[in-house]
Amino acid sequence: MDRLQTMTVFVAVAEEGGFAAAARRLNMSPPSVTRAVGELEARLRARLLHRTTRTVRLTDAGERYLADCRRIMSEIAEADSHAAGIHAAPQGTVTLSGSALFGRIVLTPILVDLLERYPDISFDTLFVDRVVHLIDEGIDIAVRIAELPDSSLAAVRVGSVRRVLCASPDYLAAAGYPEAPSDLAAHDTIDFVNIMPRGEWAFERDGRSHTFKTRSRLRANNADVAIAAAVAGCGVTRVLSYMVAPQLERGELEIVLSEYTPPAVPVHVVHKEQGQTSGRVRAVVDHLVEQLRQAAVLR
Repeated sequence: MDRLQTMTVFVAVAEEGGFAAAARRLNMSPPSVTRAVGELEARLRARLLHRTTRTVRLTDAGERYLADCRRIMSEIAEADSHAAGIHAAPQGTVTLSGSALFGRIVLTPILVDLLERYPDISFDTLFVDRVVHLIDEGIDIAVRIAELPDSSLAAVRVGSVRRVLCASPDYLAAAGYPEAPSDLAAHDTIDFVNIMPRGEWAFERDGRSHTFKTRSRLRANNADVAIAAAVAGCGVTRVLSYMVAPQLERGELEIVLSEYTPPAVPVHVVHKEQGQTSGRVRAVVDHLVEQLRQAAVLR
């Protein structure tokens, strides 16, 4: 079995989480799959997989090799497309990453539109609340809500979001409306730790900064939990503006202390540098940029 075939088998085992599942995917016998991975590890002189009777997990070397294999296989597929003269008709798989709630609320409708527009493109999504390394994890495109450090990646700004404080109308009617950040000391707070991990809510007004240290009875690492608790009247929470757009529209939540809102957080579409981007990735990036710049939640 040649190198490309063994790489294909290894990727299938890693993605399917087992030899039998990879064999079914590749229409091979399980012993052939096991033998191919064994030959690959012997040639590389490195253990790529931890095997037990129940699970197959990647080693550190396996994680790095998987990312390289995905990149190489993607480049081969792109070369085939160029040679076949079908570069104008994007096809293949594009991997897209974003935060969990942003992926559900904002990106999924755009993906549905892309699936209809490009019948030969498919998507693998990774919507998680952590920073994803594009190169190491084999990601083609990421939508990042943050100030970006300098890197070799290309980034296109598509809008911004705000850090907002909100609570339910019933809670505010009972507890009163805070008029300054210091008033929050008399309120129940719900701390969404992914936006401010140390529990420090920063504010700004007229060029002056203010900080409030939360003492929350509920600390959540998931925005849905913090928002649901706020809607239920458990207190004031701080999240990003797009996260509560539906609740604000329905009147389930109200924004407070809007005059103390800190500077907006930029939103970028991030991908490999120009010249390293395939036709299918470029088509998806262009569509994402166009649609996100029109999204009301990013204004």
